[in-house]
Formats: sequence, C-alpha cells, structure tokens
Amino acid sequence: MARNIKSHLVKRSHDELLKPREAALELRISFPTIKQWIYKRKIRSIRTAGGHHRIPQSEIDRLLFRTRAKTAPLSGRNQLVGRIESVRVSGLMAEVVISIGEQQITSIITARSAREMNLKAGQTAAALIKSTEVMILRV
Repeated sequence: MARNIKSHLVKRSHDELLKPREAALELRISFPTIKQWIYKRKIRSIRTAGGHHRIPQSEIDRLLFRTRAKTAPLSGRNQLVGRIESVRVSGLMAEVVISIGEQQITSIITARSAREMNLKAGQTAAALIKSTEVMILRV
C-alpha cells in the first residue's frame, strides 16, 4: 500500500492538479468557459472523491499555445508557448530553459532582460524564433 501512495505522490508532483478557477486564470479565459470545456471534453479533468473537477498541469500546457500565442502583438510567426524550467544568470548573460510539451528549448539572453521580465521557473513564457535567434517573452 505504501508503494502505491508513493508512486501517486511522485506522479502528482510532476503533473500538479489545479482547480478550474486556477486553470482558467493560467489560460486567461473565464471560469464559465473552462467549465464548458470540461463538459464538452475539450480539456481533460479528474474528479475528486467529492465530485469536484481538477485539471492536470499537462492539460494547461497543452492548451497554452492556443489561448495565448495567437494574440501576441509581435511580427514573429514562430512563437512557442511553454513553461520556464530554469533561469541561470551568470555575469551579463542568462540561460533560460523553456519546456514546450515534451521538448525543451534553451535561449541565451542578457541578464538585464531576464531581470526586467522577472523570469522565474514555473512561469509561462513564449520563445519567439526568427532565423537563428530565439527571443524570450513573458506572457
């Protein structure tokens, strides 16, 4: 029995469960919209023992591009929205690693830019790819 609980805890920390209101805030949509998505099965939810819906973080990540990247007022066509895994500042430069689905993208930006955007692990961000450059946007 202890083994089952431990594996459940490991899985939950990897794929945190959010309340519908929290999920709606992250996706920048209304609470009624998230409820409609749950009922129409546009977004996967897990029901608690009490019958409440909980939405896995992986579902939020899957839908981030659809709800955010299309509306960004930039000319770049190749925008990939994901979650910041790490920000490592060293001297004048900063390394930002973003998880996009099952993939990771790394960008080197100025430390000043990372500080101005207040980039931190766990935040949502977009990687804007133009030719050989990758720019990071806080969304």
